[in-house]
Amino acid sequence: MTCTRAGRVVVWWGVTGSRSGAVDVFLGLDMAACPPGTRQAALEERLREAIEAGRLRAGTAVPSTRALAQELGLSRGTVVTAYGELVAAGYLRTRPGGETTVVSRPGPAVPSGCHGKRILEVDLRPGAADLSSFPWGPWTTALRSALARTPGVMLDYPPRAGLGELRSELADYLARSRGVLGSAERIVMCCGLTHGLALLVEALCRVGRARIALEDPCLPRHRRMVEAHGGEVVPVPVDDDGIRVDELVAADPDVVVLTPAHQFPMGVTLSGDRRRELVAWAVHHDRLLIEDDYDAEFRYEPSPPGALQALAPDHVVYAGTLSKTLVPGLRLGWLVLPEWLVGGVIEAKRAAGAESSVLDQLAFAEFIRSRRYDRHLRRMRGLFRRRRDRFLDALDEGVPHLKVSRTRAGLHLVVELPDGGTGESDVLAAARQAGVGLFGLRPCWHGPPRSQGVMVGFGRPAEHAVDDAVHGLVRVLDQATR
Repeated sequence: MTCTRAGRVVVWWGVTGSRSGAVDVFLGLDMAACPPGTRQAALEERLREAIEAGRLRAGTAVPSTRALAQELGLSRGTVVTAYGELVAAGYLRTRPGGETTVVSRPGPAVPSGCHGKRILEVDLRPGAADLSSFPWGPWTTALRSALARTPGVMLDYPPRAGLGELRSELADYLARSRGVLGSAERIVMCCGLTHGLALLVEALCRVGRARIALEDPCLPRHRRMVEAHGGEVVPVPVDDDGIRVDELVAADPDVVVLTPAHQFPMGVTLSGDRRRELVAWAVHHDRLLIEDDYDAEFRYEPSPPGALQALAPDHVVYAGTLSKTLVPGLRLGWLVLPEWLVGGVIEAKRAAGAESSVLDQLAFAEFIRSRRYDRHLRRMRGLFRRRRDRFLDALDEGVPHLKVSRTRAGLHLVVELPDGGTGESDVLAAARQAGVGLFGLRPCWHGPPRSQGVMVGFGRPAEHAVDDAVHGLVRVLDQATR
């Protein structure tokens, strides 16, 4: 068609033109510019394009012929004919006395490089908890309760540091649950750990603290993020007792990012002696530690260590998030900062412009206040402990020739691969072919890998799928490493 003038056409949902709910449909079509004999074909073509492009999705009810004819200035017969052609071609479906709806259309062709790629049937990649376990009922109750007593003025743009109500509740919660020392004024809300770390690196580089030590191995995106924001990465190795403080002292960075409660990816806990050595070094040399309290809520031992931050609040940033305790989609995290760093982080956040939802902050404040958060964590801690034990028992029995980390915390295990045996890339390829999602250690190393292995995220599958996940994992590892 040669109709080139675009128009925005308002159409109405409902049967026989009832104006029960208006929606906007962009057809890119101005009927006044189309010759009379081409209007039916033009309408048919534009509707077909909208369906094929996905702008009108399967199951969507299109406007009644009467309503659309009125809005476009066409005869109803023209619209009826166009709809009839689209029904015959399989784009629309009619129901006598009811609506005309869009029929599912084939998607775009798969690029040649994607052929043969298996869809994951068992997703055991680390870094996420079971999304199906989100406490919908308690969270909705908390949100309703918060909104019932919240004045409308609170729904404006939030303070840069986050809602004061949430920061106050969070300060109390962190003090009693993790021993964190810090008032609400020292807390800045962020949109997750990566966002929080980006704000910190930005603020620290501005004051000349650009040499930032990362554990080796570590989460790959932490390395990329530090480099992207102008920091210099200083790798420091990790052993069975956590970060090597002797090598850290020799490197003498400005800042250290570490995961003392449950090191990612190796799963070790920073020993008591190392904790004291590390804090003493930071205080004596005026260095800053950034404590990513990764998976600290999911510990499976009687007396877990408290937060490192409590040993030196003026030299340790405490960082936490809801990504695993609730769901990543809430985009809620927090930084408990030394007083001297609060202003710089808020300024970095102002420049970045990202904010967490006011409604989610209100709901989370009520979730903490009502103790629903504590109850949810106790329930999930028991569930994940049982899952960890099921995976460990199955791996011990099914692949006894492989060494598995006896993790005391967190939501993943590490299966080490012996030197001279099947390589990490081969195991991952076999897993993908079988529809099992795993993640290897290789991307976590800063340089040549010192060991090979795969991470098994036992927190991700829904509860009803755990048995299948365990059996699929063991089968893949057994077949790939024999």
